[in-house]
Amino acid sequence: MTQKLIVNCTTGERSVVDYTDEEEAAATAAAEAQLAADTAAKAAEEKRVADKASGDAKLKALGLTDDEIAAR
Repeated sequence: MTQKLIVNCTTGERSVVDYTDEEEAAATAAAEAQLAADTAAKAAEEKRVADKASGDAKLKALGLTDDEIAAR
């Protein structure tokens, strides 16, 4: 079971306690949601890069130079 550190700011007392079942479930759900968001962001960035490369290749096929493509 996951544990958390609780610090009493007034006394400086520290204690380590186990997560409750609800806290454990919330932490797991948050971690899974973050993983899904990271995966989606990575996929979107990879698509953007691929689309840019494809567009640049099509513009080169039309006869544009690298400078002309960069200026767009």
